[in-house]
Amino acid sequence: MNSNPQDGTSVKKYGLALHTASRELGLAISNFAGDSRCQTWNLDRDLATHLHQYLVEFIQPQTWADLAFIAVAKGPGGFTGTRMGMVTARTLAQQLDIPVFAVSTLAAVAWAAPPQPPLGKGGLLNTEPPLAKGGLLNTEPPQPPLAKGGLLSAEPPLAKGGFLSVALQMPAQRGQLFGAVYSVNKDSGLTELFPDTVMTAESWHEKLESLESSYQLIEVGSELGWSVSSVLELAYLEWKQGIRPDWSDALPFYGQHPVKGH
Repeated sequence: MNSNPQDGTSVKKYGLALHTASRELGLAISNFAGDSRCQTWNLDRDLATHLHQYLVEFIQPQTWADLAFIAVAKGPGGFTGTRMGMVTARTLAQQLDIPVFAVSTLAAVAWAAPPQPPLGKGGLLNTEPPLAKGGLLNTEPPQPPLAKGGLLSAEPPLAKGGFLSVALQMPAQRGQLFGAVYSVNKDSGLTELFPDTVMTAESWHEKLESLESSYQLIEVGSELGWSVSSVLELAYLEWKQGIRPDWSDALPFYGQHPVKGH
C-alpha cells in the first residue's frame, strides 16, 4: 500500500468495482500494491435479492472506510441490472464522499481483449466464458494475471504501431445492436474511436466497412461479470491521471428505452 501523502494520484486505500450489467454479478477490489481479488456469480434474476449480501461479504476483511474510489459498469447491458449497480455505486460514494468512475461495459471487454491478431472485415471473437475440459461450462473464466506490484495486468495484444483497434458488437432489443470501436494502447489506455451506439445491423456493418485500419471484432456475450477487473483497471488509469468524478456525474448508458416506442 502506498503511504506517500504527497502523491495525490496514488491509491492509499482500495478501489472497488461492481459489474451488474449482465446476468452475472462481478466484484473486484484492489489496493494496486499486492492485494487484489475478483469474484463472479451467475445470479440472473436473483441479482436484486443477493447483490448487497454478496457485496458486504466480498469486501471483507476490508471495510467501507478502506475505499478510495468505486468503479461501476454503466452499460450497455440489462436495464434493471445496470440501474441497480449504478444506484448502489452512487449511494456508497455519496455516503463515503469518494469518486465514482462509470465505465462502459464494451470498453471493459475491449481492455480485456484476448490475444488474437487484428481481423479484417468478417471474423468474430466471442466473449462467452470458455468451456472446460469435457465440455462443462467454466463459471470462473481466467482473470487477467497480476503484474509486478499487484497491479491487475491489462496488457492487450498490440498491432503495428503499438495499438490495437477493437470493434465490439452486442445484441440490443428489437433486433438492433450496440456497437463501439476503441483503440487500445499499452501506455495510454483506451481511446474512443466510435462511441457506444445502438443501431441496426446494416448501419453497424456500414460503420465497420468504413474503418480505415484493421481491427479485432468481438461479439460481446450475455455473461460479463468476469470483465469487472477491467472496469477496475480502467478506473485506476483515470485515477492516476488525477481525475476525481463526483458521484452525481455517474450515469448509466441504456441506449434504448426498455419499452418499445420510447
